[in-house]
Amino acid sequence: MKTLKIIAAIGLGALVSACSSVPDLASRNAPFEATPQLAFQQPAPGAGGQMVLPQSLQVTAINVRVPESLKVSEANLFYPSADIVWRGEPIGNRHAQVQKIFEQAFLHGTKDMNGTVDVVLDVEVTRFHSVTEKTRYSIGGVHNMEFKLTVRSAETGLPLAPTREVEANLRAFGGKQAIDADRRGQTQKVRVSGYLAQVIRQELARPSV
Repeated sequence: MKTLKIIAAIGLGALVSACSSVPDLASRNAPFEATPQLAFQQPAPGAGGQMVLPQSLQVTAINVRVPESLKVSEANLFYPSADIVWRGEPIGNRHAQVQKIFEQAFLHGTKDMNGTVDVVLDVEVTRFHSVTEKTRYSIGGVHNMEFKLTVRSAETGLPLAPTREVEANLRAFGGKQAIDADRRGQTQKVRVSGYLAQVIRQELARPSV
């Protein structure tokens, strides 16, 4: 019986590790923490063609949509099956909370852009899967965020390039590291917001993919 319990524990650890693992890539000037461990993934372009954006942009409006069809989970499991898993704020309307996070993060990330081409950002969140209490206070995991980004001319309203799908992953602290981060003011919301601000800057700096 003791042997079976050991085997089961090893199996659970391997499963959770597989769900929460993500490759670490070097970040560029992340303002939200001194030594972030980030992963940024950009899917290959689809049949819509190459993404081409002007080099000199100024964002005049940001429209964020979080569809009500996205499934929310409040289950305290290691890895709930849902589109939205968020514990960085008190329980409430998770769709509205995620929308506000994206709005504020993207506003912060684009506020210093003083280019010559006025643009509007249309953002549709397709996934916002953070970590539960059970995961955060044990092994940690990944803040996995996915969204569709369309950049439109503020003058004509027409897209300047095909819509692109973006996947952004930030390592979620676990155990003592998570507690220490909270004490320093580096809460989940602070870290996720800072990372998303960096992501949108990187995306708009990419003339093509």
